[in-house]
Amino acid sequence: MRGITLVSGTLLLASRLACAQSQNETGEHPGWPRWCGKVYEAGYPSFEPGGHTTEPAPINPDGTPNLYVQFKPRHNIYLVGETKASFVVNAALSRWYGEPWTNSTTDGESATEPFTELFFSISLTGSEGETTASLVQSSMTIDTTGAVFDFDLAGFEPRAAPYEVVLSGASRFGDLNYTAKSEFRYLPDIAPESSATKIDNLNGGVLFRNAQTGGAFVPLLPYGFYGLYNGSNSTAESEAFVSQYSSDGNGLNGIISLAGFADTNPVYDSMDASSMRFMFDLRSSYKNLTEVEQRVNTIKQHSSLFAYWTADEPDGWQVPFETTPAAQELIHELDPYHPVAVTLNCQDYYFGEYSAGADILMEDPYPIGINSTFSKWGTECNATLGDCGCDNCLGGPQEAARRLDFLIQYEKWLGRWPLPKFHNPQAFHGEDYWSRDPTPGEAFVMNALAFNRGATGAFAWTWPTSDELFNAHSQMANVVTKAPVSDFLLGGQPDGTIPIANYKLLDVAYWVQGNQMMVSVANAAEDDATSLSITLPLAAAGIAATPFGEAAWTLADYQLDTETLPAMSANFVVLDLK
Repeated sequence: MRGITLVSGTLLLASRLACAQSQNETGEHPGWPRWCGKVYEAGYPSFEPGGHTTEPAPINPDGTPNLYVQFKPRHNIYLVGETKASFVVNAALSRWYGEPWTNSTTDGESATEPFTELFFSISLTGSEGETTASLVQSSMTIDTTGAVFDFDLAGFEPRAAPYEVVLSGASRFGDLNYTAKSEFRYLPDIAPESSATKIDNLNGGVLFRNAQTGGAFVPLLPYGFYGLYNGSNSTAESEAFVSQYSSDGNGLNGIISLAGFADTNPVYDSMDASSMRFMFDLRSSYKNLTEVEQRVNTIKQHSSLFAYWTADEPDGWQVPFETTPAAQELIHELDPYHPVAVTLNCQDYYFGEYSAGADILMEDPYPIGINSTFSKWGTECNATLGDCGCDNCLGGPQEAARRLDFLIQYEKWLGRWPLPKFHNPQAFHGEDYWSRDPTPGEAFVMNALAFNRGATGAFAWTWPTSDELFNAHSQMANVVTKAPVSDFLLGGQPDGTIPIANYKLLDVAYWVQGNQMMVSVANAAEDDATSLSITLPLAAAGIAATPFGEAAWTLADYQLDTETLPAMSANFVVLDLK
């Protein structure tokens, strides 16, 4: 993504040179023409840009693991009217983080047993740091994650400030002890004409509530474009725009509002009256907190608002590290009911610092039609030099999977709780980086690869796009944003992947929900896969639905087969389990 302007109705991607270099940039040689920390113009020497996220050294010299206890509220916010809440607890064995653990607990005298169960309580923290009321008392198996424990919200007063909580855990005999801290928000209810969005810290998605949802929080998989509007103040034109863009509710369900969406434009009212949801664009304002306050207070009561977007590629622009967290903190104070998203462009340039200001993490590798080795600036592209439009990419739709694989690994190396992730597929060409648009097949595959990595939203750059790509994304959105597919994609991260021998560019993931399993098959190759047989992890009784894709599937217990899987295609198959 870049700064954008409209000239004679044509979308232009503004050159990176149009942004004045700042001596406050991060990394080496601030003021030089750099992207992702690397100089990209000819005439400058290459250098190590720094900012790499690397695997930590083992916490114990002998390589034995520690017990790393983390917990989060299941949802980042709870509202008056909700009576129950829950915590998600991880008790993982880690080579990098945590406190000492051995598979033995003793009372110091005659009793000794394996340390396979963690006993713990979760309590409120008082103003002086002391623990007060216990909310949860339970236990869980060592080296398990995602355990959910409910607690009662009765007695809590709604307030803007978060409630701080501490987990105190121990072995059965108390000779090994563990602590972790977290917080949750219990807020006043929203006004009837407003909205609220929850982060799901268990499944990695979001839930949305407004009057149209009947006052209930419902899972939301937002799918749309970073979109432009013509700026008209005509209600008739804004209603026509929403109708066309969303295919009257049978296509795209989300938009990130770019140029033409003035803060008081009636197009927001038209979205309020529809099933559309928007992420509000603050990328031109997030460095100016006074402007952020004014704009958030103007927009925050809209019932179709589901999130804010602050920084667009702060890692690429080498923005000072403190900028995005400061904007996030202010937005949380002004409007704790809606999360904050940040878009990262670099493969790995200070990932930890630049993701710190996000509740939702978006990534935007644009890999189609690029020259991945030599740039328009007359320089090579490699780990220390150059900008070829997709940082450290080889090119092709599989970059969507590679980028998400990297981000997931970085979070693990940093010991962080994973953020929800939205993919930003390419839907454009130009600026002498990208020679062509993606094909519809490439669009389908990029998104399927992202969903196979646990992405729970998609926003393509940018709209208006070609009719071909608009129709393709509308077609896919109409499937993945609705049951049964959305139930799987939002019901938890993929339960696993299925390797397929001899098909390097074939990517298969699956989700299990109750007595059904969904299999997602993405073929990123330029050739058909023939006589394909997928060995399933569970025996299936029948094919319940094929919501997306053109392949013809047959089933026999553990084998899902097709004679031909078309080149550059994506398929979702829902199976009934035995």
